[in-house]
Amino acid sequence: MRPPDVASAPGAEPHPNAAPAGGGGPDSDGPAPRDSGVPDAAGPTGPTDAPAPAPVPEEPSRPPVPGAPHGPDALAEPHNDVSGDEPLLAARVHRPSDLLRLLVGVLAIIVVIGIAAFASGTTSGLEQDINKGTGQAPAVFVKVAGLVSSIAVLLVPVAFAIERLIKRDGLRIADGVLAAVLAHGVTLATDLWVARAAPLAIQEALTQPQSGGGLTDPVHGYLAPVIAYMSAVGMARRPRWRIILWVVLLLDAFTMLVAGYTTPLSIILTVLIGWTVAYGTLYTVGSPNVRPTGQTLLAGLRHVGFRPVSAMRAEGVPDTAEQGDRGRRYLVTLEEGSPLDVTVVDREQQAHGFFYRVWRRLTLRGITTRRSIQSLRQALEQEALLAYAAIAAGANAPKLIATSELGPDAVMLVYEHREGRSLDSLADEEITDAVVRGCWEQVRALQSRRIAHRRLIGDALLVDRSGKVVITDLRGGEIAAGDLVLRMDTAQLLTTLGLRVGAERAVAAAVAVLGPDKVADCLPLLQPIALSRSSRATLRRLARERSQREREAVLAASQAAKEARLEASTATGEVGGKADGKAERKAVRAEKQAEKRALEDALHGAREEDLLAQIRRQVLKIRPQAPVEPVRLERIRPRTLISLIAGAIAAYFLLSQIASIPLSTISEANWAWVSAAVVFSALSYVAAAMSLLGFVPERVSFARTVVAQVAGSFVKIVAPAAVGGVALNTRFLQRSGVRPGLAVASVGASQLFGLGAHVMLLLAFGYLTGTERSQDDFTPSRSVIAGLLTIAVLALVVTAVPVLRKFVSTRLRSLFAGVVPRMLDVLQRPVKLATGIGGMLLLTAMFVLCLDASIRAFTGGTQPLTYASLAVVFLAGNAIGSAAPTPGGIGAVEGALLAGLVLAGVPKEVAAPAVLLYRLLTLWLPVLPGWFSFNHLTRKGAL
Repeated sequence: MRPPDVASAPGAEPHPNAAPAGGGGPDSDGPAPRDSGVPDAAGPTGPTDAPAPAPVPEEPSRPPVPGAPHGPDALAEPHNDVSGDEPLLAARVHRPSDLLRLLVGVLAIIVVIGIAAFASGTTSGLEQDINKGTGQAPAVFVKVAGLVSSIAVLLVPVAFAIERLIKRDGLRIADGVLAAVLAHGVTLATDLWVARAAPLAIQEALTQPQSGGGLTDPVHGYLAPVIAYMSAVGMARRPRWRIILWVVLLLDAFTMLVAGYTTPLSIILTVLIGWTVAYGTLYTVGSPNVRPTGQTLLAGLRHVGFRPVSAMRAEGVPDTAEQGDRGRRYLVTLEEGSPLDVTVVDREQQAHGFFYRVWRRLTLRGITTRRSIQSLRQALEQEALLAYAAIAAGANAPKLIATSELGPDAVMLVYEHREGRSLDSLADEEITDAVVRGCWEQVRALQSRRIAHRRLIGDALLVDRSGKVVITDLRGGEIAAGDLVLRMDTAQLLTTLGLRVGAERAVAAAVAVLGPDKVADCLPLLQPIALSRSSRATLRRLARERSQREREAVLAASQAAKEARLEASTATGEVGGKADGKAERKAVRAEKQAEKRALEDALHGAREEDLLAQIRRQVLKIRPQAPVEPVRLERIRPRTLISLIAGAIAAYFLLSQIASIPLSTISEANWAWVSAAVVFSALSYVAAAMSLLGFVPERVSFARTVVAQVAGSFVKIVAPAAVGGVALNTRFLQRSGVRPGLAVASVGASQLFGLGAHVMLLLAFGYLTGTERSQDDFTPSRSVIAGLLTIAVLALVVTAVPVLRKFVSTRLRSLFAGVVPRMLDVLQRPVKLATGIGGMLLLTAMFVLCLDASIRAFTGGTQPLTYASLAVVFLAGNAIGSAAPTPGGIGAVEGALLAGLVLAGVPKEVAAPAVLLYRLLTLWLPVLPGWFSFNHLTRKGAL
């Protein structure tokens, strides 16, 4: 197929006999046309069983060989002296479209099974209507159609395989055979599940009773592999074969329905299984790579009137999710004239970053983005339009001089070559003020015509030999952009330049070119979510480096303080102990206070501002009244999405459990024990206040702390259990007069001691539980020993693997760097420490007693478990709830407690209502008082 010419080089006319630009696509009837003189470093254009020729080293710009054709007739046949340089392409690629089809197929199968399970009346009525309508068909026609379809459904795949083998497309046939084998296995598994384990409604919807007894197959073992084979080999993409395929499938389905060998849902399920398995196979093993090679590019250039001598792939353009869809770039040398920059965009490369773009489109609000999947024609037209618009706006951008298709699977855009190096490749001293100002001038030119670039990173800005800035990579831009997108461009370039030259120089140049108002307007968008992926990754790396420096500074200060104290104690000992005991204690206390101040000063001195904060500070120096409150760009966050999904699963779990509990069980609850459970639940907030204040040396109101713990009941509903309480307590301590660093350290110390107490209590009660069930006096059970050995093995693995050891040590050092100085203050007050540890033990006791009272409420006052076993069940369930991403551990805690009680010997009829009562008293009922407490503390300025 001859591709149409979208544009041609000025003054150049394509020769009538020029070689076609395309060829070798998946729908071609033969191998792609090849130029004998151009080595194909990427292998064949289409899939083939022949090995790829070895790459030939590049031969740049050789003079014409004597006797070689010149002039217009040279375009009629390939040059023998043309060389190409193309890295080896992957033989197979994993297409996101195949994964998307796989997910759609799995979802459709679930929907069909759901219809079969819950809409049995509709399916039976549909079967009756079909049987009534097809029963009037002539018997002879049905027999002939059945014979023809049963033969054709086997012959058509064989004929297609022979046709593909003749065309040397054996890899595609191998993919089809593999998909057929897997589809056959899936059909056997589905038949076994329907026959033995599926509900009766599904069995009736997918099978028909046979006259000789028994049931028909739920999924047709021969039809699903045929569909998988046809889908995997791409038969549906060929018009003639597609028509034959659909005729055969419809005829076979019709005859089986008329003869009563199947049901409509069985036919649909068979087709879906074959289709889904086919695309799952293609995505797993990969599809043959049909990307155009350097040879195809040179043929396409000759097709639009150029005379290429060599084509070299541009380096430094990684195929990442953010940059991979920019296309492959080539530097092409011509027989006459300046070289060209050619960008090739193909379907495979266009799919790079598909899921990332879909996620950004779903999660970001108020930002118009280009379609996640564009046709090649749309991609070509968009880039061409942006290139012309940028030059018309006065930007220094490469001039687009030609475009063309390279067969059905790729397009190319030909630009004039602009010498230069990207901003990322320049050394810091080479980025002068003139270069920074030139970057902002290009942005000003684009924004004067409402053009958004959308990717102002270092690779998109070139600096030529004269020092002028050239703006490139306009493919992802936007015409007639809104204010929000234009401000995002400003924020992105501020970040890009700030990472190289610092916030002060970047802001100063921006203000000089754009003006202070436009720069100040971008402050609400100066947040990581609005930046490119590469910028976010760089900011995260710098944040880790800052944290590491802060930790090292604190640890160094702590070590210096210890050495100073050791020297002071040595000097004191040499004096001969002249001071009395009281003076000595005073001196020790003063030394600890000095050590604490030294640590605080070291942490304060080592603390650094991140780049975005530095940029805001520089802008506020010029426009103090500028708005800095970040604009909310996220429509939905990953944590919120996970919480919603987990909450839905938990709600289904709870409703199913409630539905299985007889109403008589709830009505017969012992209300005295229910009242006792309410009291224990209320006392848990007092214990929580004690466990927090025990690690706060400063004076904080105990009553207000109890109210803050009640407010935490509301917060943990809207945030994971391990996150909401920490944030609320830290905020409460700060508002109570505790310095921010000390507040974080106090909450961290409380959490650290709580974790240690939780683990120790779990091990202790687990040991006691094992001894209670053992025949010996004090011998633990085998399960406890196995658990301890498992923990020991995991600890050995962590210490033996360097990566895990470094990960754990880094986290522990960061934790102790802030907690240890705080613990020095707490250790000087034994009463405080006893209050904190006693509060933790009392908190665990109150929850265990609340669970105990909840069980006794449904057993008439008796308790089938010992307190040790009950404590193990509670501690394990609480640990799972803290790790779960759902608010308040919804779903995870209920499931863990219910499973633990049932395994411990509590009947399910008692365990289910007891767990629901316990969670009602400790999670749901305190929400309303927690909301009032939260609002009360907010009004009082305590939160």
